[in-house]
Amino acid sequence: MKRLTEKDVTLFQRAVYGFFRHGRRNFPWRRTNNPYHILVSEIMLQQTQAPRVVEKYKSFIKKFPSVAKLAVAPTRVVLKEWSGLGYNRRALMLQQAARMIVHDHRGVVPRKVDELKKLRGVGEYTAKAVSVFAFNQPEVLIETNVRSVFIHHFFPKRKKVSDKELLPLIAQTVDIKNPRQWYSALMDYGTHLKKEHGNPSRKSLHYIRQKAFIGSDRQVRGAIVRLLTKKRSATERELLALDDDLVRVKSNIRKLINEGLIKKGKMRYTI
Repeated sequence: MKRLTEKDVTLFQRAVYGFFRHGRRNFPWRRTNNPYHILVSEIMLQQTQAPRVVEKYKSFIKKFPSVAKLAVAPTRVVLKEWSGLGYNRRALMLQQAARMIVHDHRGVVPRKVDELKKLRGVGEYTAKAVSVFAFNQPEVLIETNVRSVFIHHFFPKRKKVSDKELLPLIAQTVDIKNPRQWYSALMDYGTHLKKEHGNPSRKSLHYIRQKAFIGSDRQVRGAIVRLLTKKRSATERELLALDDDLVRVKSNIRKLINEGLIKKGKMRYTI
């Protein structure tokens, strides 16, 4: 494991915070410590760029301002509010997580990472992110922008850099006094580095290029869910008319049913 000196850590933190002083981004979820709001933002930010999330986040929080409101909302309404973000299964799991919080935690988002990980749709990263941004706990976080910063600074000439090599460095450099601000700074700096130096994360062992949206299963699934949130119900014929590839549509209808996103009645499909 690579060990950093105190001087190494100080210089690195100065570089990150130096950028952050003039290059920080202004997001609404950074202006709150509300754990529920932070949870919503973290689920929305999965596989979605932050600028695209802003308006959806504000609209969603306005519509469902509390865990309790989200827990009792009709699923169709939740999916309609989520429309445009993609990956609709995240909305379903977020609502299921809200119901778990109401049922198991008396409506209070748990503080401990182990408890957060038990919530539907909340994995290791999301649990730690909520802990950092809602409760200011110094967890060890790694995501694409954080990864970019550490690869750029500590492995500038390397390819296939493993997260196992990065995690100890992240742990050694965390700002213990204000981890929430530190990770915000890292993420903003990582975004800047991608614009200025290409994407350092491409040198990660774990880098996977995202598949095109057009013609994908994601596009078909989104079209099916949008139609059903708009019309409340539809026939199979109406759903099959959404795409020329009938096999793809039928396959995704089955997947959506299995995931609990849509239901099949005698003659029609519903949310």
